[in-house]
Amino acid sequence: MYSQIDSNKRNSVILMMLFITIIIGIGYGLEYLWGDGSYIIVWGAIILSLLMTSVSYFKGDKIALTSTGAKPISKETDRSIYNMVENLCIASGIPMPKVYIIEDMAINAFATGRKPELSSIALTRGAIQKLENEELEGVIAHELSHVKNYDIRFMTLVAVLVGTIALISDIFIRAQFFGGKRESKNSHPAFLIVGIVLAILSPLIAELIKLAISRKREYLADASASLLTRYPDGLASALEKINKEKIPLKKASTATAHLFIASPFSGKQKLKSLFSTHPPIEERIKKLRGMI
Repeated sequence: MYSQIDSNKRNSVILMMLFITIIIGIGYGLEYLWGDGSYIIVWGAIILSLLMTSVSYFKGDKIALTSTGAKPISKETDRSIYNMVENLCIASGIPMPKVYIIEDMAINAFATGRKPELSSIALTRGAIQKLENEELEGVIAHELSHVKNYDIRFMTLVAVLVGTIALISDIFIRAQFFGGKRESKNSHPAFLIVGIVLAILSPLIAELIKLAISRKREYLADASASLLTRYPDGLASALEKINKEKIPLKKASTATAHLFIASPFSGKQKLKSLFSTHPPIEERIKKLRGMI
């Protein structure tokens, strides 16, 4: 378990370094092509991206909960669920999050909040009714692991970088086609073509890296949950039920898909693993079963 956690943390850092390298590369390419202080475009895009992302960073949890129709519960209204979450929080040493229920019979759950003190977890009605206690405990432990590992904050940073790359690329392409001719010692047509191709491909590459990071964080949360419950088979069994059922979430959204324990689009569409926010469930089950 510890080996799996260390491996996923290391791979996530490597992927983040790739992001930064891409941004620096685009900025250097702009300066090389135009040679007139065009780094200002890069900084402008970074500032704009940060401003746009700050809304999701500070209000993203409320947006996610509202968009899924999640309703808060209390110890008085749902004592067994509340106690299960509370016991796992005590074991993991994190503050008690707010607990929500989504009135949907699909088996799913998600966590949100930029830090443990401001976190929330949401469980679908299907997860509560269809999972055994050990399975539901594994699912809750997975979501609490996202909170403890600061995955939501980490993925927000990734979103900033993806947005920055997309903005820089868009500005570059618009400037080339609609900004008139720009004179530069390096403005050879071949360089221009290469620059445009890279500007078009960079957002796609960035998005693929973001999805790869999201999948790595899921593996890390699985390993962390197993470490917390000391029973990997509980989460593995829950994932098996999710995989067999394949019921899509009624209020699924691409904006919040990466938050869930499994893709909320199951049954609606068959995405290739390369473009999925989650690793294959079969592979996750295999890793969980292999933990000692």
